[in-house]
Amino acid sequence: MKITTRDRILNAAIARFSRHSYEATGLRDIAADVGIDVAYVHRSFGSKERLFAAAVEASLQPERFFAGAKADLATDLTNHVLARDPVRDADEIAPLDIVVHSLSSPEAASVLREVVVRNFITPLANKLEMSSQTPASLIASLLLGVGILRSVLGVAPLCDADRAALQQMLAEQVASLCAAKPQEPQVAATPASIGVEAEA
Repeated sequence: MKITTRDRILNAAIARFSRHSYEATGLRDIAADVGIDVAYVHRSFGSKERLFAAAVEASLQPERFFAGAKADLATDLTNHVLARDPVRDADEIAPLDIVVHSLSSPEAASVLREVVVRNFITPLANKLEMSSQTPASLIASLLLGVGILRSVLGVAPLCDADRAALQQMLAEQVASLCAAKPQEPQVAATPASIGVEAEA
């Protein structure tokens, strides 16, 4: 498959955003990495925010999480999170690096929030056929937390644990959330409604 200039820009953006903060990464830097004029970056992506969103989506590849059957969802999701070896080369980029380096930026956090909701939480809720996105949000929180602690921070109990045992424990928690039945919010009784009930 032919690699286009747009692909090269996107790859350079992933590398930059994965190693530097959102504020420290400029479109001119990315253009220089590719060897093109910054105007071409603007024409291809429109803005830094849109390029960042595209870089996050390309890095995380959220669409791959939902390719399998609904019954296999818990296993598939946990396999994706635990697939990478937590020990990696210093110059190797992991999918969550771009998230971690951008969390301190309100502007980047806003883009990250939109990407996660649009590309993971909403499709997951739809896959589970749930009207509420709360279980899907909890699953996202669990998987993201495990991914960061294991692959970014290198927390020993998660890195040193037997992968099969860790996968089973995590899959059980995800499966429990997949089967959750969100409760409808309780409406507080008002004096008027109490009066109506009393009259009935």
